[in-house]
Amino acid sequence: MAKTKVAVTLDSQTVRRVDRLVREAHFPNRSQAIEAAVAAKLERLESRRLAEECAKLDQASERALAEEGLGKDLLSWPEF
Repeated sequence: MAKTKVAVTLDSQTVRRVDRLVREAHFPNRSQAIEAAVAAKLERLESRRLAEECAKLDQASERALAEEGLGKDLLSWPEF
């Protein structure tokens, strides 16, 4: 995947924590450590948003919609 260079400003404590991860060989360099952290955070935010949207759905009406017309369709399906 193509990479784009960006500049970020981090507080000193965060940089020390990232550097510790690099020293402990969790990541080969700061850039990859920060990239992994951003990707993980984005994934959590996106999955939480999906869960929040799903929680808004009415289960009974969704089930009824999913099963709508299923009975008559079964009659037209070929036998195997």
